[in-house]
Amino acid sequence: MRYDRFTIKTQEALQKALELSAERGQPECLPLHLLLALLQESEGMVQPLLGKLGVDPGVISKMAEAELQRQPKVAGAAAQPAASRELQGVLEQAWKKAEALKDEYVSTEHLLMALAAESGAAGKILTMVGLKPDAFLKALQEVRGSHRVTDPNPEDKAQALKRYCRDLTAMANSGKLDPVIGRDAEIRRVIQVLSRRTKNNPVLIGEPGVGKTAIAEGLAQRIVAGDVPEGLKNKWVLSLDMGALVAGAKYRGEFEDRLKAVLKEIGDADGRVILFIDELHTVVGAGAAEGAIDASNMLKPALARGELRCIGATTLNEFRKYIEKDAALERRFQTVLVGEPTVADTVSILRGLRERYEVHHGVKIRDAALIAAAELSHRYISGRFLPDKAIDLIDEAAAKLRTEIDSLPTELDEVERRWRQVEVEREGLKREKGEGNKARREKLEAELAEMSHQRDALRLRWQNEKQKIEGLQKVKEEIERLKQQETLAEREGNLEKVAEIRYGRLRELQAQLVQAEKSLGAEGQTNNALLKDAVDEEDIAEVVARWTGIPVTRLLEGEMGKLLAMEDRLRERVVGQDEAVRVVSDAVRRARSGLAEPNRPLGSFMFLGPTGVGKTELARALAEFLFDDENAMVRIDMSEYMERHAVARLIGAPPGYVGYEEGGQLTEAVRRKPYCLILFDEIEKAHPEVFSILLQVLDDGRLTDGQGRTVDFKQTLMIMTSNIGATLISQMTDEPEELMDKAVREELKNHFKPEFLNRLDDIVVFHRLDERLIGQIVSRQVARVTARLHDKRITLTLDEAALQAKGVAREAHVVDQHPGGDEQEHAQAGHGEDHDDLRGNHDQGADRRGPQTAQNAVLPVGGQGEGDGDQAEQRVHDQRVEDQRTAGDDARQPVVDDHEEEDEQDRDQPRLQDRVEGEVGERRPDRLEADLLEREGQRAVG
Repeated sequence: MRYDRFTIKTQEALQKALELSAERGQPECLPLHLLLALLQESEGMVQPLLGKLGVDPGVISKMAEAELQRQPKVAGAAAQPAASRELQGVLEQAWKKAEALKDEYVSTEHLLMALAAESGAAGKILTMVGLKPDAFLKALQEVRGSHRVTDPNPEDKAQALKRYCRDLTAMANSGKLDPVIGRDAEIRRVIQVLSRRTKNNPVLIGEPGVGKTAIAEGLAQRIVAGDVPEGLKNKWVLSLDMGALVAGAKYRGEFEDRLKAVLKEIGDADGRVILFIDELHTVVGAGAAEGAIDASNMLKPALARGELRCIGATTLNEFRKYIEKDAALERRFQTVLVGEPTVADTVSILRGLRERYEVHHGVKIRDAALIAAAELSHRYISGRFLPDKAIDLIDEAAAKLRTEIDSLPTELDEVERRWRQVEVEREGLKREKGEGNKARREKLEAELAEMSHQRDALRLRWQNEKQKIEGLQKVKEEIERLKQQETLAEREGNLEKVAEIRYGRLRELQAQLVQAEKSLGAEGQTNNALLKDAVDEEDIAEVVARWTGIPVTRLLEGEMGKLLAMEDRLRERVVGQDEAVRVVSDAVRRARSGLAEPNRPLGSFMFLGPTGVGKTELARALAEFLFDDENAMVRIDMSEYMERHAVARLIGAPPGYVGYEEGGQLTEAVRRKPYCLILFDEIEKAHPEVFSILLQVLDDGRLTDGQGRTVDFKQTLMIMTSNIGATLISQMTDEPEELMDKAVREELKNHFKPEFLNRLDDIVVFHRLDERLIGQIVSRQVARVTARLHDKRITLTLDEAALQAKGVAREAHVVDQHPGGDEQEHAQAGHGEDHDDLRGNHDQGADRRGPQTAQNAVLPVGGQGEGDGDQAEQRVHDQRVEDQRTAGDDARQPVVDDHEEEDEQDRDQPRLQDRVEGEVGERRPDRLEADLLEREGQRAVG
């Protein structure tokens, strides 16, 4: 006997038998040990053979264990057990059985046959349970078929359909598949193609999530129910698992052997098997290696001859990319297009699935929630398809509600937290003495007693409600189980059992369910229930809002008040532009109230006006109002899109160009966050091709990116800013606003095409700012600067004259101040008690020269350390001294120490030449500190 002719499973069984004998302290490995080892194998042929013979492996194991208890044992350390003469005889007999069956290797079924023929205890046990030689050979023929053991790992080929396929008809028979609602036309088309003589292979083509796999499952359910033509009755629909087929195929030819075994078993089934390959494109190239062929080429002969009935499923893009390129493979399939169902069809599908999800989650799903899931997913969730996205909404909303039921209610959680807080405070007061602490402790104890009573009452209510909801779930599960038993009994023709279930226990449970739901609903209305037991449309809207960021939930009272007062909130930041504020506020209110045009963006506006009047500031204020963050907007600087090729940056590079897979700056931002504000800054600087791209967005609310994906812009607010007409506005300062507005709009027509301007919701011309409005802006900016300086422990004080001077100085960006001028301005700075004080005033002389300005002065921030300022002053002083020494000036002044004659230097301190830049009062602290150091350096050499 050659031990190298044992299969891998046989060798593993022998090793396991030796381990079992060693664990029991038995010096010899007996056939009983081998029998136990064979029964413990999860894979191999032993378990299927015993199942086919109707023998319970557990009974055999108990009898073998009892027999082994009678065998002698050796105490203490013992050598490795050796095979007994009986076991060696069993192995010899197994080799003879293999030769009789014309097998090249000894497999586990040969060992079992040899054990059954053995005259010892193992053979007697197998004979007692009814394992007879003739029945065993018949069962082996049914399980193994015509396969022969020709390699050390035959289990990969035996029962290949069971190993690499999933039986959809068996799952449908046991009620494990979800019901298939609709799709009658597609299922009839599949049945028609399957009934052909040759090339009877339909391929389902459709977008992901439309229900291609469900059609195959629906066919399996119809076969089980007998609702198919005679040619398809009693057929098996098996789903091929390509992952399991490829997994573990380490050596060349191993994958091909597995697939050949699958095809051979299908051929041996005489046409009873219909193979379903989900993701059909995966067979192209699967298992391909150098010198080998892939799965698709192995399937072609069987597909063409009609020996293999195959249903494929793939998406349109993958079919075009993989299947159509292989014309020989494509011609063997007949396409069946599967379109996306309508909203009404989706609602019907959800109603058919509702009971399954109610039983799984233990909650009730209202019909309004199903309708909301279909409508809201269709309207707001782009990039996915019905009914998949609607089903996911229902599933997540029910899971969220179930989580809330299993968690502490909000009211009880708040009481628990407050109780723990008071408990900690009371324990802390126990260590303190005094009448005040004693009174406080007594008060806390009384409060704890009251809260304990409240907590216990709430916890009791929560537990009662939770128990009732769980009781409802158990009743629903029992009803679901009885319905499956009823369907199975009706299919088998057992009418007596059908009547017993339908008119007996099932009717009682349904009445019990109705009564329990009424009781729970009535209790919730009277006692203000802590737990919510039903999914409604508001739960669906919350999930949609969480997925997309789009506020589709019902307007709450607080949000209604916020929207009504939207103009006031925006005017706090934007001054003097009431028309623009009103236009954008109306657009937001229309969107939140559901009155906006459904197929266009929420609003599209163009803001015109000179620089600095608040166009971009209004966009920031709107972003802060909507998203609580002024930076939460997509800002596109159109000066970066002045070239024709720059258009690709918006929607993504076309195929074949660098960056094709990266997507566009505009389309990717909107895909990730559909509800957003888009700011096109300085739109007039963009190339004309950019406006052609925007035409589709403004008209249809959608845009196709470089990869062919459609991006939804229906929930975006688009704002474009432009400086067109700024020159006219500056020239027509004395003209009426209406005349200036008309002139600016005429100028706009010279830059943009009429079709682009006509698609905008409104064109807003921002008004000029007079001194009064500029003064308001200055006051607000100064307040913002004061708030920033407060964090650095600096106090800014400006008198009224300085504020007014700043307002006038707004027209000149750079103002030089010369020492000794007639216009005297003075800034005083000094340390306060808690903060560094910065005080500014404005002293006017009799003779005025130039525009009014205000002088800024600042001291080093106290929080930065006093030594830093001294060291900086010392470095400036040393540098000035060095400059004086190297200048070679005989008349240079002596070096004056910083800390000497300070009062005299203050009186003779020269004026700084200051630059007033941008908005008043917004000079950065580091710039101000640099000015101070320069001032101190002048004092040092003065």
